Amino acid sequence: MRKLYRLSGEDQKKIAGICAGIADAYGWDPTIVRLATVFLTAATGIWPGIATYLIAWWLVPEGTEGEGRTGHDHE
Repeated sequence: MRKLYRLSGEDQKKIAGICAGIADAYGWDPTIVRLATVFLTAATGIWPGIATYLIAWWLVPEGTEGEGRTGHDHE
């Protein structure tokens, strides 16, 4: 199971590191995760996406790159 976290490095994160942490945990490109987040936020009427991001910023702990991967990436 992958652990969800925010990336704490200033060179990795753009705002809070939520998208970068998700991308790192799943081995995805952070730009794709950010674009999907923007698209979904716009598609849901802006405020639900912003509220979800702010709540995640508050609830998801900070971590370091590679922390969320357990070595079982082919699950």
